[in-house]
Amino acid sequence: MKTFEQLGVASEIIEAIQELGFEQPMPVQEQVIPLLLAQTRDIIALAQTGTGKTAAFGLPIIQKIDSKQRSPQALILCPTRELCLQLSADLNDFSKYADGVKILPVYGGSSIDSQIRALKRGVQIIVATPGRLIDLLNRKVVSLDLVHTVVLDEADEMLNMGFTESIDDILSRVPKERSMLLFSATMPNEIAKITRKYMDKPAEIVIGRKNEGALNVKHVYYMVTARDKYLALKRIADYYPNIYAIIFCRTRRETQEIADKLIQDGYDADSLHGDLSQSQRDLVMGKFRNKNLQFLVATDVAARGLDVDDITHVINFGLPDDTESYTHRSGRTGRVGKSGTSISIIHIKEKGKIAQIEKAINKQFEKRSLPTGDVICEKQLFNLVDKIEKVKVNEDEIERLLPSIFRKLDWLEKEDIIKRIVSLEFNRLLEYYSAAEEIIEPTERSSRKDRDDRKDRKPFESNGGGSRQAEKGYTRLFINIGKMDGANPANLMGFVNDHVTGKVRIGKIDLLKNFSFFEVPEQEASKVVQTFKGLFIEDRKLIVEVAQESENKSTSNRKTFDKKGKRPKRRSY
Repeated sequence: MKTFEQLGVASEIIEAIQELGFEQPMPVQEQVIPLLLAQTRDIIALAQTGTGKTAAFGLPIIQKIDSKQRSPQALILCPTRELCLQLSADLNDFSKYADGVKILPVYGGSSIDSQIRALKRGVQIIVATPGRLIDLLNRKVVSLDLVHTVVLDEADEMLNMGFTESIDDILSRVPKERSMLLFSATMPNEIAKITRKYMDKPAEIVIGRKNEGALNVKHVYYMVTARDKYLALKRIADYYPNIYAIIFCRTRRETQEIADKLIQDGYDADSLHGDLSQSQRDLVMGKFRNKNLQFLVATDVAARGLDVDDITHVINFGLPDDTESYTHRSGRTGRVGKSGTSISIIHIKEKGKIAQIEKAINKQFEKRSLPTGDVICEKQLFNLVDKIEKVKVNEDEIERLLPSIFRKLDWLEKEDIIKRIVSLEFNRLLEYYSAAEEIIEPTERSSRKDRDDRKDRKPFESNGGGSRQAEKGYTRLFINIGKMDGANPANLMGFVNDHVTGKVRIGKIDLLKNFSFFEVPEQEASKVVQTFKGLFIEDRKLIVEVAQESENKSTSNRKTFDKKGKRPKRRSY
């Protein structure tokens, strides 16, 4: 393997990347860097996200910049704001000792005026999303006349997001005598069209095989019935104590519902989907990057261009429709030489799709059985013991408190203290799994029976109604508040506890359009029901009752009326 010096990288750039921990070039860097430095006109590089491609194009671009010339000389196009910012940050790190090299991220959702001012001061490298760059070009505040290198990063993602016309417009404004480098994880037909139109006999570099999954990613699937998918997700989350994962869902609604359920069940999770504003998106991504979230629940569209290191797992809450989406999902883990796991929770009908993906990415999936409650509790317990063993003790700060602590705990034996520490951390987990039934893998026969059962259910049952069994030790309650009222798990829990004396522990919540169900400990059920009897809020009568009782009433009787007998308008409570 060659060194960066042997590849022709300048000493000031090598000094910067060595400070960042770069030791030896990665395969994509070893192949791309010499070609770009040798002025190779056009290059196609097929490589997964996380293979070191930013340095592959970034180092030679920085080296080729004329810092005395204050106009843009290199243009890097990428699909999203997040990736734009990440690439700019990386290039700034690489150019730490390259005097006079200015890099500007150009993207929507931030002040265009500040970007215009920066352009007027002079920049040599622009990292841009297509939409905002088109806006600046149309305002004639940026010129691409001196650009000698163009990079399309995650080109397949840009095309998936509908940027084809914008890319055509931008490429028509750069000089014909320029180098062009196209990076893509997959090679769909749209990419091939761009290469034919804008590239001349491009050199092609393939890291792995075309459309192949990332090399360091293990592919696993669990097969469950549709009704057990969320329970399976919880078991997977609990089985990996230090998991840091993206959970992919198919729709915005499913994304929000899964995130709400995880939050309700005590996990550090949040959602990322198209209904969020840019400020909300930035807040969620900031929490995830800082590892204040353990789970990011996202749609494919919302997660495009995400560039986050150290993701241990990608979880597919159902498989995507096409292989390319799966390739992009799984490529979010196993980055920069690290290992990762892509887990798919599927039902029996998706088994054939697994075989299709295996063939496309040239990887075998490992079929696993869901871990039992005993195994999960044991793994979590030893993870806690490991943390206790390795925790760093601040001797100076804790020393003055130890005498009082020792006196307080003097009556307890060491074994008692250990048991209490474990119980403090694990009572909730132990209680849950001691009462939880094991999840049985479906067969063709059981799958057909499940479909027949769903056909035979009453309408009330098919909507997640009162016939669903509460967890052991809990009672399932009906409340005539639903999604139409703006209800979500968090504010429903707050609403109940705002009215009931003493804090009530709330278990599973099922939100429906016009009403909902929630579970409370059996000994608290009567108190909760009595609290809401005769209660009106803004002329609206609230009904809270045991779910089995509400099931016995007709659907018409579940409608709520105000004191005058009229149906009240929906309000957010």
